[in-house]
Amino acid sequence: MTKRMPVVAANWKMNGSRALVDQILRQVKQSGVCQDIEVVISPPATLYSYFDQQRKNDSLEHVFLAAQNINELDSGALTGEISVGLAKESGCQWVICGHSERRSLFNESSKVTAQKFMKALNAGLKPILCVGETTEEHEQGKTFSSLTAQIEAVLHLGGKQAFKDCLIAYEPIWAVGTGKAAPPEMAQEVHRFIRGMIGSICPETAASVRILYGGSVKPENAAALFSQPDIDGGLIGGASLVPEQFIKICQSA
Repeated sequence: MTKRMPVVAANWKMNGSRALVDQILRQVKQSGVCQDIEVVISPPATLYSYFDQQRKNDSLEHVFLAAQNINELDSGALTGEISVGLAKESGCQWVICGHSERRSLFNESSKVTAQKFMKALNAGLKPILCVGETTEEHEQGKTFSSLTAQIEAVLHLGGKQAFKDCLIAYEPIWAVGTGKAAPPEMAQEVHRFIRGMIGSICPETAASVRILYGGSVKPENAAALFSQPDIDGGLIGGASLVPEQFIKICQSA
């Protein structure tokens, strides 16, 4: 059986500060959690360069910087957007693609998400593909068909090798920011489905690809979620803004 290194990723969204960067990195280093797991932090773009420099200063080799989003184009008259080249130059090593808020609030299609995914991959960055179903899809039993369509969009562009060096984050939209995480057994069922889908196309990739759970993960529920056989860590939102909570979640992984 393939041993998969756990990952805990923090998505700060439109929050954070240099002071929070310093606090998080200090507590990550003092706790020693990054010796056993990979820690990924995704702050706002204004903090990318500062985070990268502080991470290097502290010699935190297993702490990685992720962009929250990139544009699918390389350059252009696109005010406020960030290209993969700009993200990489700022020190980003990973990229979140298709977060539920990008899909729902900014109407990002699965096709555009797939283009961003491949843009990151081709630039040598590690994409984190976020997939998940809406409340309506969940209630109508369309979870698996929704996830299939989102994953197939990437496969259509990148082929079966697309998932060889990436992460997948399952984040049920009905759980994101609500305080109500998916029950561990339900989350495991979905993670097993995702791994099985990848396995039907590329078995060796399915065994190694890491699949994270995102959606109201807290210190109180992290251990139960991370103990499931197909859950390899978490994509953490609100709790990642509180250093003590984030460290406890990392320790659970």
